[in-house]
Amino acid sequence: MIRLDVTGLQETLQSQLNQIMAENTDVLTRAQKGEEKYADSLGWLNTEEWADGEKVSRIEEIAEKIRKTSDAFVLIGVGGSNNAARSVIEALRTPDAPEIIYAGNTLSANALNRMLKQLEGKDFFIDCIAKNFETLEPGSSFRLLRKALKERYGKDYASRVICTGTRGSRLDELCQEQGYEFIDFPLDIGGRFTAISNVGLLPMAVAGIDIRSVVQGAADMQKQLRSAPAESNDAYRYAALRNLYYRNGWKIEMLSSFEPQFRNFFYWWTQLFAESEGKDGKGIFPVTGEFTEQLHSIGQYIQDGENMIFETFLNVKEQQDSLVIEADEADDRFDYLNGKDFFDINKAAYEATLAAHAQKFPCNVIQIGRIDAYHFGQLFWFFQFACYVSCGIMGVDPFDQPGVEAYKVRMFNALGK
Repeated sequence: MIRLDVTGLQETLQSQLNQIMAENTDVLTRAQKGEEKYADSLGWLNTEEWADGEKVSRIEEIAEKIRKTSDAFVLIGVGGSNNAARSVIEALRTPDAPEIIYAGNTLSANALNRMLKQLEGKDFFIDCIAKNFETLEPGSSFRLLRKALKERYGKDYASRVICTGTRGSRLDELCQEQGYEFIDFPLDIGGRFTAISNVGLLPMAVAGIDIRSVVQGAADMQKQLRSAPAESNDAYRYAALRNLYYRNGWKIEMLSSFEPQFRNFFYWWTQLFAESEGKDGKGIFPVTGEFTEQLHSIGQYIQDGENMIFETFLNVKEQQDSLVIEADEADDRFDYLNGKDFFDINKAAYEATLAAHAQKFPCNVIQIGRIDAYHFGQLFWFFQFACYVSCGIMGVDPFDQPGVEAYKVRMFNALGK
């Protein structure tokens, strides 16, 4: 199980935290039960609803067909239709899996041409993921990739098209008209909460990820957090801490890690909290720190800049890889590293950074056993639930995103829609 630790919380802040937690136990209770007013957005709250044994078996069957007959798989999706799957795939993809190529997340002609170039000479499938098939990025990429499939496979191209959409949508109609395979994008889950559903699990399975372990990790975390009382509920404590820091002027949260395998998970986490909390003139701004690399760029600001950041570290406990530095005859003045394992060197850098940053601002640590499919499932469910609770304490709707539409109206007008 993952676990939350808090480093050096001042006595005055601890008192305020106790008060926030005491005042908002009803927020936790409502979230654990699932609030009726959010019923159309809470499909993720019960992992079984969209990832039971039968649904997972169907995903595995589709994925196996793709793996046996293709060199590449194109995930067409933007934001929540892309980020969860990509975070696991790029961390854990098996070497025997088809190449995973991403589309539908840009309007850059250069990037799209490079994507199409990657497909030359390859047998490939595409999966267009879109809850709302009016979104420009996936819609335009879907058209490009249908053309590429037709040029390669002729009239048989339709057998290599999968669409993950909502029943009754234009995407569903296209599947019926053109003979594409259709799977459900859950009606009662918003994009950024869809990791444990067809949206996230099918691409993961194609990449060779053990999706049953992902689902089990999420289910175990669900069982724990939906039953644990306030005083022993880490997600509630994390949500309360975030609101405590926010009220005290720390309005930016940095999620940091010393493991580059979390690079794409950062995108998922950033969207989750930015879209869920950032409304009604409120919200903690989410940023990320990929260390040690970014300690040599933004590290100066973190340590000596304006004091408006608090930090949450993802710390992996178990050693998964080993690489020992051997003695060298050249006098490079790094002999103090002789015989040391990079795992231990990296841990020393983490511990030094945590100690230094905690001298300036609050730091949380989320302890993770190891980086594997099971713990990714745990992380998805932990943060989703914590975000739901945090929004409840803050007083904003966790599941809408009205601000996203502001640019779209202007863009569609400019394009003559």
